[in-house]
Amino acid sequence: MGKIVGIPKALLYYNFYPMWKTFFEELGAEVITSCNTCKKIVDDGVKSCVDETCLPVKIFVGHVIDLKEKGVDYIFIPRVVSIEKRRYLCSKFLGLPDLVKNLVTNLPEIIDMKIDYYRGDDTMKREILRVGKKFVNDSKKIYDAYLKSIEMQKKFESVMRRGLSNTEAIKAIEENSVDVKLNGNLKIALLAHSYDIMDDYICMGIIDRLRNMGANVFTTCMLDRDKIELGASKLQKDLFWTYGRDILGAGKYFIENRDIDGVISVSAFGCGPDSLTDDLLERDYKRDGKIPYMSLTIDEHTGEAGITTRLEAFIDLLRWRKGEITI
Repeated sequence: MGKIVGIPKALLYYNFYPMWKTFFEELGAEVITSCNTCKKIVDDGVKSCVDETCLPVKIFVGHVIDLKEKGVDYIFIPRVVSIEKRRYLCSKFLGLPDLVKNLVTNLPEIIDMKIDYYRGDDTMKREILRVGKKFVNDSKKIYDAYLKSIEMQKKFESVMRRGLSNTEAIKAIEENSVDVKLNGNLKIALLAHSYDIMDDYICMGIIDRLRNMGANVFTTCMLDRDKIELGASKLQKDLFWTYGRDILGAGKYFIENRDIDGVISVSAFGCGPDSLTDDLLERDYKRDGKIPYMSLTIDEHTGEAGITTRLEAFIDLLRWRKGEITI
């Protein structure tokens, strides 16, 4: 039996899990994830972190503790610096392996692969070989596993662009079945980091709630890349955070094309980049004045009743604007 690699079900899990899983399995490892977020995972993360830590990192630490308790051989915590040229990710991703090592004791070995495409493919290849040799001493097999993981990532992103959420796309790939249903009569753009809206525990299953209220939901990951780039080209100044730029680009695109009924922005309390992108989005939509916009901020104390009430009120507003109901 191969070594067991644990992948925390938080943060960039929602963006890259199929890719990471493919890479390690091609090298003969068994891949398992932590459990779905629950009260215990949240409590473990909150207790381990200082108060000022943002919610997504607290959740991530809780998932690491869950994997430690499962007895895995390795925990995969990449040091993600950049996933494209000339842009970076939030600093929490750069220091995540170090943060976890200092917060959680008695951990199994951490695979802290450095992902930095800003420095070019050669740097990335060396890092791939370094990590791969923990499992096999065959450079060709390691590089082939990397190429297969890239192909899997392309497939994953293609499935999402057909209208599936990140978690739905992961399930669709695992079951080799894609079922897209767009039955709502409202179109709502949900602009947020994937890890803020795909975790049903911390965001109260917001996508399913909106769908049950009769809305088709569109996230940043569902948009074609050229549409995001078109929207981002309208920014007064280019943003060097990859995902923040994507969110703003999607927001700009929806303003320009007006093919949605409303926009909901979701951000995590205590996140510096989120506070900036959320403010810029709100200013853009207020300036435009034609598409209803609502901002939601979540933290570990967010209650289901508060989220549900605001969503219901927002849906009622959209239906009133379409003449479907009277208020």
